[in-house]
Amino acid sequence: MTAPTSRRGPSSRPVTPHQLKALQLAATGHTHQQIASELGISEKSVGKLMTEIFRKIGAKSMPHAVLLACQAGILDGRPQRHGDHAGFTAHVRRGEDPWACPHGCPEGERTYRTERRRTRRTTDQQERAA
Repeated sequence: MTAPTSRRGPSSRPVTPHQLKALQLAATGHTHQQIASELGISEKSVGKLMTEIFRKIGAKSMPHAVLLACQAGILDGRPQRHGDHAGFTAHVRRGEDPWACPHGCPEGERTYRTERRRTRRTTDQQERAA
């Protein structure tokens, strides 16, 4: 049996900024509902948007779309993590100022450091008591 002839390969049209934002959100694990909320569209529109992205880059699934987009340079392949210690240090590794992040990285780092200090103090007190 041969493949249907209506199935086409990747489109020559570029991915739009709106589609790129949806793809970035999907690549970082957002659900269709979360993507819809972030972009201000319906979940059904997210499905249509993803279908168009798949068609443009020749993907068969979301993981395949992310892989192809990374290989094509559409996505940089690095997940953008924010709001915790890992997100904070990711900024440092990229040479960015993590304290200027508007996505909660400074607050996440402060929470992490506070918890580390608390853990160290508790450990030190337990060792002294023993």
